[in-house]
Amino acid sequence: MSDESDESLADRVERWMVGQMPIIQMHGGTSVVREANPETGEVVVELGGTCSGCGISNITADNIRRDLIMDFDEVDNVTVRTASSGDQGASTVEGGRGGELRHETDSANHF
Repeated sequence: MSDESDESLADRVERWMVGQMPIIQMHGGTSVVREANPETGEVVVELGGTCSGCGISNITADNIRRDLIMDFDEVDNVTVRTASSGDQGASTVEGGRGGELRHETDSANHF
């Protein structure tokens, strides 16, 4: 027996996002699980805050998509939306986590 029946898929995905994606919050972004349907395997995550208009939000979306599908057996399809910051026609991005993002912790004169 698992505790999956005690906690909804949406709650588990929310908890996963907080644990797996701390970089989103660290950079002023937000994430909300808008839909998580274990019957259809459909999950919709929305990124906001500084994720809107961020140049690497598509990489973050790709990583979220891949990782959720790998980490949750019942998840088959993930849509990650980011609010459009300009005239971009499509504000929906299929996708994951900003793993490529690094913050500058070293001083400029590191050598």
